[in-house]
Amino acid sequence: MLSAVVALVGAVVYGSADFLGGLAARRLRSIVVTAVAAASGLVALAIAQPLLGGLWTLPDVMWGMLAGIAGVLAVALLYACLAIGPMSILSPLTALVSAIAPMLWGLLVKADSLAPIGYGGLAVALVAVVLVGFLPGANIVRPTARGLLMATGSGLAIGAFLILIDQTSSESGLVPLVTSRATSALVTVAFVGVMAAAAVRRGAPARSVLQVSGPPLGATPTGHADLEHATSAEVGLAAPARRAWWLAIACGIADASANALMLFALRSGDLSVVSALTALYPAGTILLAAIVLRERVAPVQWIGLALALTAGGMLAVA
Repeated sequence: MLSAVVALVGAVVYGSADFLGGLAARRLRSIVVTAVAAASGLVALAIAQPLLGGLWTLPDVMWGMLAGIAGVLAVALLYACLAIGPMSILSPLTALVSAIAPMLWGLLVKADSLAPIGYGGLAVALVAVVLVGFLPGANIVRPTARGLLMATGSGLAIGAFLILIDQTSSESGLVPLVTSRATSALVTVAFVGVMAAAAVRRGAPARSVLQVSGPPLGATPTGHADLEHATSAEVGLAAPARRAWWLAIACGIADASANALMLFALRSGDLSVVSALTALYPAGTILLAAIVLRERVAPVQWIGLALALTAGGMLAVA
C-alpha cells in the first residue's frame, strides 16, 4: 500500500522537523520557534498550492482552520506536560495517544477494513511508537495526574488534527493545510506580540522575549515530540543566534512537507494506518541525533526502529 510507505516517510520528515526545531529552541523561546516555523511553513505551502492545484471551498477551509486550532492546542499542552515531567513517560504517552485516537476513529467510525496482517501491523506499530519515543537516561519518577492528563490531551489534539484533515475533500489539494498553517501562524505570532507588548510595559526591550532566558524545556515547536537531544550538550549547529532563526525556518518547511506527505497518505489510504505510522515520528529525530550529534541510540530504541520498519512492511501489504 503506497499510503503506508508515504506515511512512514512523512513520519521521518516530521522527526527531522522536530530535530531542527529543538536545535533552534536552544537559543530562541519555544513559542518564538513555533511562530517562525508556522510562518515559514505557511509560505512554503502557499507557494506549492497554486502549482499543485486545489479548490477553495468553505467546508475545506473550515476543516483546515479547526485543524490549525487543534495543532496550537496540542503544542500548548505538550509544553505544559513536558515542563512537569517526567519526559521519559509523558513524551511516548503523547505519541501513543496521538496514534490510538485517530486509529480508533478510522476503525470504528469510518469502518476502515484491513487484512489480518494489517491489524497485526497496527499492533506492532503501537509497540514501536512507545519504544522509539522512550527517552533513555531520564530519571524515572512517577508522573503526576496533571502531567498524564496534559500528555493525553496533547495526544488527543494531535489525533484530532489528523481526523479533521481527513475530513477534507481530495479536490481541495493543499488548501486545508494552507488554512491550517495560517491559523497556527496567526495565533502564535499574536501570542509573541502580546509577550513583546508586556515586556515593553515592564520597561524591557521587545526583543527580550525572543531568546531563551532560562533552562530550555527540550520541547519542539511542531507539537509532535520532545527533543531532549538538542538540549543535552553544546552543539555548534545551534550556537549563533542567526543560525537559530534559520533552523526555525527550516523546521517549518520540513514540517509543512511532512504535512503534505501525511495528506497524500490520508487521501490514498486508511486513517487508521496513516495515524499509526505517523506517530513513529521520533524515528527521524533519533536518526538525526545519532548522525549529527553523535548520540548513542539506546538498545530499546533500536528495537523500536526495527519494529517500525516491520509494521510499515506489514501495513504496506495489508
